[in-house]
Amino acid sequence: MENNKYKRMAKNAGMLYFRMLLTMAVALYTSRVILQTLGVEDFGIYNVVAGFVTMLGFLHGAMSSATQRFLAFELGQSGEKDVRGIFSMSMNIHILIAVIVLVVGETLGLWFVRTQMTIPIDRIFAAEWVFHLALLSFMVTIISVPYNALIIAHEQMSIFAAVSILDVILKLLIVFMLGWFGMDKLILYGLLSLTVVFIIFMVYRSYCKTKFTESKFRFYWNRRLFNTMLSYTGWNLWGNIAAVMGGQGVNILLNIFFGPTVNAARAIAMQVSAALNSFVQNLQVAINPQIIKSYAAKDMDYMHSLVCYGAKYNFFLLFFLSMPVLINIDLILQVWLGVVPEYTSIFIQLIIVNMLIDCVSAPLMTSAQATGKIKLYQTLVGGLLLLNLPFSYIVLRMGYEPYTVIYVNIILSVLALITRLCILKGLVSLPIYRYLKEVVGRGMVVSVMVGGLYYITYPYFIENLGFLLKSIVVCIYILSAIAVFGFSKVERLAILDKIKAMLYKMHH
Repeated sequence: MENNKYKRMAKNAGMLYFRMLLTMAVALYTSRVILQTLGVEDFGIYNVVAGFVTMLGFLHGAMSSATQRFLAFELGQSGEKDVRGIFSMSMNIHILIAVIVLVVGETLGLWFVRTQMTIPIDRIFAAEWVFHLALLSFMVTIISVPYNALIIAHEQMSIFAAVSILDVILKLLIVFMLGWFGMDKLILYGLLSLTVVFIIFMVYRSYCKTKFTESKFRFYWNRRLFNTMLSYTGWNLWGNIAAVMGGQGVNILLNIFFGPTVNAARAIAMQVSAALNSFVQNLQVAINPQIIKSYAAKDMDYMHSLVCYGAKYNFFLLFFLSMPVLINIDLILQVWLGVVPEYTSIFIQLIIVNMLIDCVSAPLMTSAQATGKIKLYQTLVGGLLLLNLPFSYIVLRMGYEPYTVIYVNIILSVLALITRLCILKGLVSLPIYRYLKEVVGRGMVVSVMVGGLYYITYPYFIENLGFLLKSIVVCIYILSAIAVFGFSKVERLAILDKIKAMLYKMHH
């Protein structure tokens, strides 16, 4: 608890959580206003078209992971460092990727939007404009990746708190601005969203220019470094294609089979999951640089501890936050949105279950990335996740309901977790028994205990409670189960000591 590394991670996580609480509240309110302003159909069109643009960015996703890994690894090594060379090389590559995305998007992408998507005739023109604007926004996002990666590698998380607050405030402002102008609201929303993306990019760029000397871009070309990063990115690319196809690819399938209304339902479900998942991501973002740096310093015991504790706390945190949502989902949606698209509730419930499985894999992914030896990992895990698209197509073609695609995703997520563990055993000597005991075992026991308590007590008094009291009771169940079954004796003692220290400071 007193280790400086843990203190730094706790401080960074705290800053990210403060950011998230504020941004989540504004983002959820913004979603309600956008849905009511654009309408269900236009809301669905925007999400499926803009989502298709991000599907073109599998190159960006691969390079983003590569940039973060190489910068953090370089900072974690002792001796002479070449952070500026890595930054400049990654910037050159990202500019190249942005150009490729533009060319592919304005040719194949535009053809797909015009001919393959299910969009009402009178909204085709607006959808095309949204596509062009979303493509430009995505190009700006691609070029901003090296700056964001540099901030994460230096573990300067406070800037994310400040800029994210600015980001959500601007996004809320542009929603209200939709009523100020007479032009098509869908096109205007795309244009204003591009403006916000560009402003945020300039803020990050200015911060890096001021704080980090290595962020001064120069045309730098190191063939050996380029080949190393390209080789790493090449295998990483496979995993990113699988992730993108599993997300946006399935979204496009839902559009083809059911139309934009189902896309609207899924988009709302993804916003709820993103709000919940941001808690886990904040913890993971704070841990990731330390996992990579500990591997670079060959401190494997510390790395294994980060992986196991990180995965366990990811699960407990998400479980604690998601249970009140799961048991009150219909009421939450009615109060939040007013008009609730069909299938929204079941989409949210199944996506949360899938998130609970995936959240324990996040430290495993970072561990594999840290080694740089990702050929086997990306081949097997990426291959499994890529099956999401053909299997989803099969179940939809057979006439099943749209939410069955999430069942497919859940099964593949379980298989992917098992595969990751087997690969990490050989890659970083990960103690699988310790992981299964501390993460999977304790997580399952806590889940069963909470579920059992809720099921037993529901008919007696929980059924008649309001939203707030029902949520409080469930949270008490979860905290009690985590304290008794989720934590080891050492963890319980450490937490008690911390609480005693805090109480002592408050009274003295």
